[in-house]
Amino acid sequence: MSGSPDDDRLEELREQKLQELQDRAGGDGDAGAEARQEAQQRAEAQQEAVLKQYLTDGARQRLNAVEMSKPDFAKQVKQQVASLAQSGRVQGRIDEDQMRDLLKELQPEQQSFDIRRR
Repeated sequence: MSGSPDDDRLEELREQKLQELQDRAGGDGDAGAEARQEAQQRAEAQQEAVLKQYLTDGARQRLNAVEMSKPDFAKQVKQQVASLAQSGRVQGRIDEDQMRDLLKELQPEQQSFDIRRR
């Protein structure tokens, strides 16, 4: 019966180690998540500032309308416009017609289905 106290001690040490790991992961995970969230918010604020600077009101309204129906696509367009503006490839401001052309260019090719009835 001498193995039983050793097993109990081993199990106690395992639980202690597991608790330490969970505490460490929980503490670091929260701090890391908060830092990532703050960085993401700063990046989004910077992107919005760039968009306000380079888009006319009409272009912003069109982009907001797209964002309502296709948020992922609008996010991609915003990133593209911001990167174009920051790289200096945007002359002046983007108006509604230019935004419409940009949306057409960036929109993925839609597959059309030709359905024929017999």
